Amino acid sequence: MKKFLSLVALGACLTFGAAQAQDKAPAPAVAPAAAPAAAAAPAAGATCDAKAIDKNGKPLAGAAKNSFIKKCEKDAKA
Repeated sequence: MKKFLSLVALGACLTFGAAQAQDKAPAPAVAPAAAPAAAAAPAAGATCDAKAIDKNGKPLAGAAKNSFIKKCEKDAKA
């Protein structure tokens, strides 16, 4: 399970780094403070979904998964 979580974290870091390296466009002039918050929400959702695993290494489902993702996204925004 630790290996799986390590791989998920490594994949998320590499994906985020590659996305940032490719984006060399100038920043938009409209609401620059809102852009990072908008970009963080989908990224947080993807990582929270990948982290939604129970203590036995199985993916969470149903209400447990929804609750975990809601808490994870709230913590990611803070």
